[in-house]
Amino acid sequence: MCGCAGNCRGFDSGEFYEPTGPKASRAQVFTFLVRYQCLGANVGSTQGPISLFKYLMRSPTEEVIFGGETIDFWDLRAPWLEPLRGPNGLDLNRLKNDIQPWQEQCSTKYMTHAPLGSLNLMGGVATEINTVNYVSPRSWLASFHFVLGFFFFVGHLWHAARARAAATGFEKGIDRYL
Repeated sequence: MCGCAGNCRGFDSGEFYEPTGPKASRAQVFTFLVRYQCLGANVGSTQGPISLFKYLMRSPTEEVIFGGETIDFWDLRAPWLEPLRGPNGLDLNRLKNDIQPWQEQCSTKYMTHAPLGSLNLMGGVATEINTVNYVSPRSWLASFHFVLGFFFFVGHLWHAARARAAATGFEKGIDRYL
């Protein structure tokens, strides 16, 4: 029970402890947008460098939001993102001219310190190179309790099989009178 509860609590992302998964996802898109913009990309264009996603797109409420897989988190509010908002979502002029170093640093921290609840997540934020050496304490807690719960379950199965075998006479035990 404790292992299950610890595992479930470790996967839950809390605003009080660390940035949430949605903030990490948005921070990753922002970090890449800044990176590509420094390399000369036009972030106001209709498609990205590999023609698979747009840098910016429209939300269901017609606001300008980050493109890509972050459509699920389009209404996110983050302290590093709010100065770049205009009346209709993200302001393209502010994105091109007003990004400050503290915003880049803050978004990078959000991107690399999210409590993703896994030691080896195979996609998205956790595979970013900056996250390789950081595993949040909540991820360790979740993984440890999952492994602990798994071994506890296997131990119960083993003990039940031994008890059943002993009850039916298949397991004789150690002959102590040799």
